[in-house]
Amino acid sequence: MVALLAGLWPGLAGALVLGLGLGALCGWPHRAVPAALGLALVLLAALALSGAVPGRAGLFVESGALMLAAYLAGCALGSLAHGGLRRN
Repeated sequence: MVALLAGLWPGLAGALVLGLGLGALCGWPHRAVPAALGLALVLLAALALSGAVPGRAGLFVESGALMLAAYLAGCALGSLAHGGLRRN
């Protein structure tokens, strides 16, 4: 996992910054969007942890799970900077 993070830190940083920017611009989305993205994150993480996808495709699944988690964390932090959890 450390080797994966060492190789992917630019993408993770980019996903976090993109999430921060979009969260700050748009605020907190309606219920369906966080629920769908959270479900996608849980499914990707379960697939990555199970080891069901070997080789290069498994690397893409693990990378996608990490970058989606970084993006969602950035969106949550950016929406807090936008004005909290109020509705637009």
